Amino acid sequence: MRRSGVLMPVFSLPGEYGIGCFSRQAYRFVDFLAEAGQSYWQLLPLGPTSYGDSPYQSFSTFAGNPYFISLEELIGQGLLTEEECQSANLESDPEKIDYAALYERRFPLLRRAFERGEIEKMPDFQCFVEDNAFWLEDYALFMALKDAHGGRSFTEWEGPLRNRESQALEQARQGLRREILFYEYLQYVFQDQYFRLKTYANSKGIEIIGDIPIYVAHDSSDFWCNPGLFQVDENRQPTGVAGCPPDGFSAEGQLWGNPLYDWEGQKRDGFSWWIERIRRCMRLYDVIRIDHFRGLDEYYRIPAGAPNAVHGSWMPGPGLALFEKIWETLGHVSILVEDLGFITDSVRQLVARTEYPNMKVLEFAFDSRDTGGANLYLPHNYDRNCVVYTGTHDNETLVGWIRDLCPEDKKMFLAYLGTEETDERDLAERMLRLAQESVADSCIIPLQDYLGLDNRARINRPSTLGGNWMWRVTEEALSPGLAEYIHTLTATYGRLVSQKDRTE
Repeated sequence: MRRSGVLMPVFSLPGEYGIGCFSRQAYRFVDFLAEAGQSYWQLLPLGPTSYGDSPYQSFSTFAGNPYFISLEELIGQGLLTEEECQSANLESDPEKIDYAALYERRFPLLRRAFERGEIEKMPDFQCFVEDNAFWLEDYALFMALKDAHGGRSFTEWEGPLRNRESQALEQARQGLRREILFYEYLQYVFQDQYFRLKTYANSKGIEIIGDIPIYVAHDSSDFWCNPGLFQVDENRQPTGVAGCPPDGFSAEGQLWGNPLYDWEGQKRDGFSWWIERIRRCMRLYDVIRIDHFRGLDEYYRIPAGAPNAVHGSWMPGPGLALFEKIWETLGHVSILVEDLGFITDSVRQLVARTEYPNMKVLEFAFDSRDTGGANLYLPHNYDRNCVVYTGTHDNETLVGWIRDLCPEDKKMFLAYLGTEETDERDLAERMLRLAQESVADSCIIPLQDYLGLDNRARINRPSTLGGNWMWRVTEEALSPGLAEYIHTLTATYGRLVSQKDRTE
């Protein structure tokens, strides 16, 4: 069945109090998607962000971001007042997130709501804690200890805590009991609000595509609790870190710095930790997008301490064995694979053997160095089992991309479209149509491209720190006219799903 959807991070939603969240504007966005005839809402990772604010560098792969908790709902429950939230002054620009203000002033509001809520007396909370004990207890302790150490990385904690000695952990649990409860409370509220939003979206025929980063952050509860899952030395320090080699984004490659998995050890363990990751994502999402899928075939290993990613090397990943274990344990899992970058025959074979749809990004299609129309991102080379994008969160917006095309690539681009048009927004609309009309079963468009915005609305510039993950849409931009425009495109190219099919 042909379908389409919109890529839109939660943090980019409109609304009060500094950041998009699970507020009434999120429900309004679901209504907007339904009015626009869409079948999917694709999110970025939902985990609690660390230094740099990237959703791909999280304190936990299982936890949710407290920034997404709706303060409006806490006001409605009598746990906060509107005056308290307004006086926190969480934003100076409704189209840009001020993460410093959120860090300094949003958490005190959440703590105030916690103190007023008497959460310990709620049976639902106790059930939540029990159901999520396998990750929640360690995560809450980790975050409480981070606060007790002024936010410093766990690698700077005293040895007994850094190395998780049992007596030190028990003393911390006793001394930080209230702080631990606070972080459990945040996860309870996050999950409660998120699942109500997801239920609403599903009732409107909208499925959620969620993003699972392939790697976890070094400074995370995942690594602190499970160093044996990773390539470490006798001091539990990573011996190699993740990244990707030089490419079109960066001449020095991308040095992500995430610890690398000990895949042989994980295979001997039956990939149990990965199974729990996927199980968690199956609850959160209708479709799981696996970020950097090629790293499961071969991963790029950079020696720990290297200044850049130039001198890394490719190493074998778990390959099909991981997915065979997932299928054996969890049954059918709806997965979309991000197989972008330099793709080898072995990656293509792994994609084919899993039979998961892969990604085709139109902004990667028009490289004048590729001759004869062989570029796999050109629509005439697609098969049906794929998902076409104009761009992703790492790309320029369509208008920005067209503006920055070099003369040779621009010539190829115009020839492919069969036009001499020069207006950037008109050309961007032609690209929208090119994606929608392709044979790809699914088509996902970033909201900025439907709005015709330039690179001031770009989400992320890879290999840069600062100025990313900040863009927000205004409530006025999500107009009935825009919904009608998207609906018309969706219907024109046969991607409009009937209301009967949407709700069955």
